[in-house]
Amino acid sequence: MKSLHDSHFDSVEVVSSRLSHVDYIASRQLATAVYLAFNLEKPILVEGPAGVGKTELAKSMASILEVPLIRLQCYEGLDESKALYEWKYGKQLLYTQLLKDKLAELMQGAVGLAASIERLHSHDDLFFSEHFLEPRPLYQALHQERGCVLLIDEVDKSDPEFEAFLLEVLSDFQVSVPELGTIAAKVKPLVFLTSNNTREMSDALKRRCLHLHIPFPEPAVERAILERRVPGLSQALNRELVAFVQAVRAIDLKKQPSVSETIDWAKTLLLLNAEHLQLDLVRDTLNVFLKFEQDIASASEQLPALLAQARKDAELPHASNA
Repeated sequence: MKSLHDSHFDSVEVVSSRLSHVDYIASRQLATAVYLAFNLEKPILVEGPAGVGKTELAKSMASILEVPLIRLQCYEGLDESKALYEWKYGKQLLYTQLLKDKLAELMQGAVGLAASIERLHSHDDLFFSEHFLEPRPLYQALHQERGCVLLIDEVDKSDPEFEAFLLEVLSDFQVSVPELGTIAAKVKPLVFLTSNNTREMSDALKRRCLHLHIPFPEPAVERAILERRVPGLSQALNRELVAFVQAVRAIDLKKQPSVSETIDWAKTLLLLNAEHLQLDLVRDTLNVFLKFEQDIASASEQLPALLAQARKDAELPHASNA
């Protein structure tokens, strides 16, 4: 079976090409960061607005490398036990009852108190063995025989205390379990940490990672993404749609439409058999890519101007049916 480091990337261009083969359109900067992270065996801290492809990058790399993707979704209150392991207390309780039922049998042949205690202790050790352990994402990642892609998603939502715990994992790819000792990775995973910048990451965490910022894409890149992700979309509608979304991102919104929402809107327009953007159609489908009522209201007020700007930028003038 193929392991993580059986794969080789001889150049940044190879990374870009392999990502393209799994329908991930990568900029030169992004491909360079992945190339360096893989060959230097360093984690990447991927920052940028929601929906620009941070999580999808990790999924794409797992597909390319043919190894499992293990995902740790971060949230406020996440602690070491939820990320690393938990003890199966119910199973330990059943084992305790079994020991009680078999106590006389276990003590057979033990002479004196010291020998009896020693005999019991030999069975007590089983309580804190891997047999009674429930592995969580970080523990699973360290135990992958072939390696894996480890995605620590939305790390900015976790608490600073959990971020401090991650430092040991990211520094040495090992963790200390009091009952079991130090557990080191069988194969170092390729690690992606994503952040939507809801809070600033510590300098200590940033030092251990390469940094990559994924912004909203340029129009040409976003058109290329739609070509891959929404087959059947005409070139004319592709250009006009992307120009409109780019114009919408330029106005004051609570949440700008993401690339994933652009894809959803393109699929919506294809489903509605649209050939070009028309005023009524756009107004009826704004909720596909704008998720706050105040944003929908703001875009609706400026809709004629936004459509005119999109047609101009797309170089596809069409008469309005307003």
